[in-house]
Amino acid sequence: MIRSQLWVVSKLLTLVLAACFLFPWPRLLNAEKDLSDHLIPRRSSQIDDGFGINSDLPRAPYLPWNRWWWTRMFDGGVNFIRIGQYENSSDYTSWDWVERKRGEYSVVPELDDYIDSLVENRMHIEIQLLYGNPLYTSPSGRAPQSIAPALGSFHNPDRSIYSVFWPPTTDEQIVAFTKYVTWMVNHFHGRVEYYEIWNEPNIDYWNPVANPEDYGKLFKASAAAIHGADPDAKAVFGGLAGADVDFAKRALDACDCAAAIDVFAYHNYPDYGHNLNPEATDGHGDTNASAKPLRDMVRGYPGIRKNLVFWDDEFNDGLPSWTNSDESVQAKYIPRGMIIDRAEGVRTFVWLLAGATEGNESDDFGMLHGLMFRPNDFTPRPAFTALRNTNTLFSDTRLDSSITVETDPSSPPVCVYPFRSSNGKAIVAYWLPILSKPGDQFRARNITLRISGSGIRRPVLVDVRSGRITKLSWKPGSTDTLDAVPLTDSVQAIADGGFFDWPELPEAPSELNMSKAAGGVQLTWKVHGGHSDFISIERRVGHKGAWQSISKLSGNAESYLATGELNNSRPVFYRVRAGNSGGTSAYSNVASLRD
Repeated sequence: MIRSQLWVVSKLLTLVLAACFLFPWPRLLNAEKDLSDHLIPRRSSQIDDGFGINSDLPRAPYLPWNRWWWTRMFDGGVNFIRIGQYENSSDYTSWDWVERKRGEYSVVPELDDYIDSLVENRMHIEIQLLYGNPLYTSPSGRAPQSIAPALGSFHNPDRSIYSVFWPPTTDEQIVAFTKYVTWMVNHFHGRVEYYEIWNEPNIDYWNPVANPEDYGKLFKASAAAIHGADPDAKAVFGGLAGADVDFAKRALDACDCAAAIDVFAYHNYPDYGHNLNPEATDGHGDTNASAKPLRDMVRGYPGIRKNLVFWDDEFNDGLPSWTNSDESVQAKYIPRGMIIDRAEGVRTFVWLLAGATEGNESDDFGMLHGLMFRPNDFTPRPAFTALRNTNTLFSDTRLDSSITVETDPSSPPVCVYPFRSSNGKAIVAYWLPILSKPGDQFRARNITLRISGSGIRRPVLVDVRSGRITKLSWKPGSTDTLDAVPLTDSVQAIADGGFFDWPELPEAPSELNMSKAAGGVQLTWKVHGGHSDFISIERRVGHKGAWQSISKLSGNAESYLATGELNNSRPVFYRVRAGNSGGTSAYSNVASLRD
């Protein structure tokens, strides 16, 4: 009898031990134990379908490439970028920079390095094709024979005789513009996917008065040039200031080319200059809610593609310099606006990565501070952290109507959006859609959430603004009810403990510089977060040479002596990046002693 009991006990122990290895719950416990209390950012290279940002291209002295700002968008998980303006003036891709003599087209050599930097980090690129060119569009009775592009200190409205804001409206001018368009699409073939025609043509970027019929005519010719040069390239219509339904309708009528539109773009700056929350319905036509009539009109327009994509390709709200606002307000509004757009199927591009402070916007708009010759130059604002966390959590997700979320009947109206990631994991965003006030004085209240159909087993709470992660528990006896979760005017997210399944990659090295040294050139750079195990150094000879790896250093190395380079008759370029067991960072800036 005793022997048989021992046999039964032995069998039970065997089954228990087998369950420890075969059943998933011990791994779940380990995963929960290892869960960080802070969100690990995803980098751009880890995202397929994310959010966008606007950025000026690097340009010394105010936006030098060898300062720590450009690579931060890759570290922050930005996936789309809109380029083409330098503040509100023209950039290296603009018509006046590309065609300085009639019929002669070229770009500055460093532009290809900037574009390659974006491509290597899996960024989807939109170039604004703009603005006018004094060689053709000046109202002067005598056109210049050549032009020198102006610096960033000019901006709309500028009606000087050789302003670039005089648009191409005659047949001859439009032909000249489409030749520039064709050259650009050919030059960036395979690297750039999207081309937007103009920027905010419904306001004073179009002299002397915005004209929808003229814009429609220009877009029709330009879209044909884009698709003719690269059938895979996409033509972006609009970039309208606000949700201007009347301008859009008249431009579409004049264009008579609805099927040629791949993306329709507009801009949201809720109550520009003042504090207005992004959920508000506002007469200015530049909030998320007031953009819906524009989208509805466009979707119903005869000939429009069924798969037409909408972009809110300039968005910012609650700027610290705006009336009754501050940095805490902006850090709350940025995720709220982005998530509303995501739920509506609209891609958001935040304005701006870092401002070129010799322009007309001072240091107002950047997610990073611009160059003001202060200690905080190029440092992140709180809104950048909120942007990075939103990119990390809600990229590669889609609104999932099969997930239902209920709140207490006594709770105030709450914005709730359930999403599901591309690998099937649920995440629920919620917040109180009120006007946030300066000083970050809102006191959280507790509410009950009932989440059905999500598949979430081990719930955690993520504060999207700060990235802090807190473990939660379902109400005893329930698998769908969370009691006493915080409700604030800042976005909170509920996900499963297994949602965070990406490795932590190092941040990109920055501030790569070269200087002459005995026997060669000295390279120096700075390393940052993300647990770097090694630094890889690459070298290129000539502007179009192939990059070759030449050395691998320890993860905390910040210098390297390259010997023999002073005798090289061709320019030599260097770049560095960090790596660990999870993968590699973005590359640093490219550095050279001479170009």
